[in-house]
Amino acid sequence: MKFPSFLFFSLLPFAALAQQQVPAARPNQLARPATVAPAPGLSLQQAIAEALQHNYGILLSQKDVQIAENNVTRGNAGQLPVVNGNLTRSFNINNVRQQSSARPEASTANAARSNLLNTNVAATWTIFDGLGMFIAYDRLKTLRGQQREITRATIEETVETVTNAYYDVVRNAGKIKSLEQALEIGQARIDLTQAQVDVGVSAKVEVLTARVDYNADRSLLLQQQQTLAAAKINLNNLLGRASRVNFEPSDSLTVTRDLREDAVIAGIKANNPRLMQARLGVDVANYDRKLVTASRFPQLGLTTGYGFNRNINGAAFFGNQLVTNTGQTLGLNYGLVASVPIFNGFNLRRQEQNARVVEEQSKLSLAQTDLQLDADAATAFAQYQNFLQLLDLEETNIQLARQNVDIALERYRLGLLTPLALREAQRNQLAAETRLLDIRYSAKQAETALRRLSGGLVQGPQ
Repeated sequence: MKFPSFLFFSLLPFAALAQQQVPAARPNQLARPATVAPAPGLSLQQAIAEALQHNYGILLSQKDVQIAENNVTRGNAGQLPVVNGNLTRSFNINNVRQQSSARPEASTANAARSNLLNTNVAATWTIFDGLGMFIAYDRLKTLRGQQREITRATIEETVETVTNAYYDVVRNAGKIKSLEQALEIGQARIDLTQAQVDVGVSAKVEVLTARVDYNADRSLLLQQQQTLAAAKINLNNLLGRASRVNFEPSDSLTVTRDLREDAVIAGIKANNPRLMQARLGVDVANYDRKLVTASRFPQLGLTTGYGFNRNINGAAFFGNQLVTNTGQTLGLNYGLVASVPIFNGFNLRRQEQNARVVEEQSKLSLAQTDLQLDADAATAFAQYQNFLQLLDLEETNIQLARQNVDIALERYRLGLLTPLALREAQRNQLAAETRLLDIRYSAKQAETALRRLSGGLVQGPQ
């Protein structure tokens, strides 16, 4: 399927941010058989391309654009003549009684038959209507542009949703990797504790405790696998494909750190489709008011036609004798039609007043949209900056947590650390991994929202 000609879908922001590859999450040997073939990789760019082709919301909106395109014709605006072919064929059966003062006796005919054939081709062409036909044509073109902006907004919002859904899969896959690493540490703890029990320097209860903690981590892993499966189903649904299609995300969760608020605001004013839609709404309301005003002017049109008429009357009397009378005409007719509005119960004035109110409403809607977009941009940018600061903090913290686990595990191997302290270090690392993934995902969401607001997800021709 081809994209609409007025849109160029720019995937460069995502392609540039998704170059850093990460290996797919390692399969959980406890939950998946080793014979399962690896799932195919899916990049963000591929996911967006599939959504642009198959997402039902986008496809439906593109059909609305096609309808708006089809409506932009001079005939729909009333600028072209209208030609109709007409045919009338009628039959009559009548009882006729005819009487005159000159002949007192009446002449009657029962079941007298007659028929009429009338066929013609008629054309009418409005040549002046207060310039209303030209205003109507401009209005249709503006409605087409407005529908294009609505569709572009739908596409951008869908791309944002797909981007967030894709990185949600990446985030949940990362959490599985963290849990698998926790299981490796838990298994190492079991092995070390069992060795200590074997040489008599540790009690069996510590091995049992280590296994309980290990099983608790396995339970978390199974729950996380279900969360990942739900995230993949959600993304598949957005891409318009079967929900059970398996894949592995091939792009890492990276965040751009150089977005500027002034650039976002400038992008909103120049490219935001919702703002453009509201601006075109003002133009449509203006054309509606002009159309009402144009109806105050006289209308002038041309009419012409060519017709054939034949009337066979089987109930005609000639004196007191019943005869059949046939009449036939064939020829061209033409003329000029003019109408001048004089009075229609003040309805025209009412329509003009309402059109002015609607025009004011459209201007208020534009101002409201502009203000709301500024507020959305300010909120998203504040979140973006806050998450960047948290991201810096958590990236530093995760290094400390990993070092702490390495040291704790070595101290436990040497018998210098209690099992409880090792477990606490392990929990701290897992919590730090989870926080880092969640904050990175939230920062990416804020970044994507800023790009959508500034019209940077889908771009039209410049």
